[in-house]
Amino acid sequence: MSPNQQSRHPKPPGRHPKPPSVRGANNASPATAAGSLDGASTPTSGKSRPVKGGALAANEITKDYGDRPALAPLTLMIPIGQRVAIVGHNGSGKTTFLRMAAGLLDPSGGTVEIMGHPSGTPEARAALSYLSDTPTFYDDLSLWEHLEYVARLHGVEEWDQTAADLLGHLGLYERADDLPNTFSRGLRQKAAIALAFVRPFELLLVDEPFVGLDASGKTALLDLLEQAGDDGATLVVATHELGYVDKVSRLIALRDGELVHDGPPTGADVLQLVTPNG
Repeated sequence: MSPNQQSRHPKPPGRHPKPPSVRGANNASPATAAGSLDGASTPTSGKSRPVKGGALAANEITKDYGDRPALAPLTLMIPIGQRVAIVGHNGSGKTTFLRMAAGLLDPSGGTVEIMGHPSGTPEARAALSYLSDTPTFYDDLSLWEHLEYVARLHGVEEWDQTAADLLGHLGLYERADDLPNTFSRGLRQKAAIALAFVRPFELLLVDEPFVGLDASGKTALLDLLEQAGDDGATLVVATHELGYVDKVSRLIALRDGELVHDGPPTGADVLQLVTPNG
């Protein structure tokens, strides 16, 4: 290996800042260790400005793929700082809704605004972070290089310590220089979580984040979500993990592309809400 290669790809302990457990922060809680990082789960400074329509405003949005509607006309407003869970069976429209809100899918009709900006615009993309249920990665970038790319793209200063803390919290520190595409399903999900939290956001959209995670991964993610909410971020999480419903203030349920419940989770028959018709 040439000297240039050695300086570019040294081992993580020599190249990266130490995660909390290595720096001697063993007395810190997981949320303190990785959830309260500057630029990770802390929303951007725009969180304090009033925004007409809240964090997310959908007005009669629809999606039709031709054979049947994937999402019937849906209108809802999610206030800034609210914690929301979206439930529904496979094919209920959860992912379609989140992808349209994130600006990754054009609605067939209607409009979506993020922090007062049309979805898909630079302002909307800067305000939200999206954690997909099927994360994708560049073939030739290590996990650390992915984190650097995302952090620098969003103007995060001192991103390297933020990234190291996230990797330490998620149990990925020793895999920092590995290619995420070589990871197992669970490790890819953890890598995607790190990428979602290494950048600032005011709104976090999450699609089935617990799939493939082991117990420690679920705990780490719950810590990060809790800290992000405490920091003022708006959380919208689509999930089959029904236990997460107890941690939110609002429950939205979709069935066959239609809204069938929108209200407090208390007293809701969640099992019935996630059962498809027929």
